[in-house]
Amino acid sequence: MEWMAWTPQTAGFFISIGLAITGMTIWELLSPTTMRQGWLPMATTRGDRFFISLLLTAIIHLLWLGLALEPLWLASLLSLPLAIGLMRWG
Repeated sequence: MEWMAWTPQTAGFFISIGLAITGMTIWELLSPTTMRQGWLPMATTRGDRFFISLLLTAIIHLLWLGLALEPLWLASLLSLPLAIGLMRWG
């Protein structure tokens, strides 16, 4: 693993994604989801909305890195309410 530059932030990111996926799996086992349509143009499950929110967060962070001169944590502050809104009403 010496070829990869692991930082505490990188490790924290992957650990948090792993914990989120584990939590979503447990939630699905305890309370199976049903398809529903919110403001997204298709019916989605809880897992679909979670995946879309991860993609949205990644896109926001990549655009932020390419276009903004501000610190990256501001992109996280922008992404968090959007991901929560997508999970709730998407």
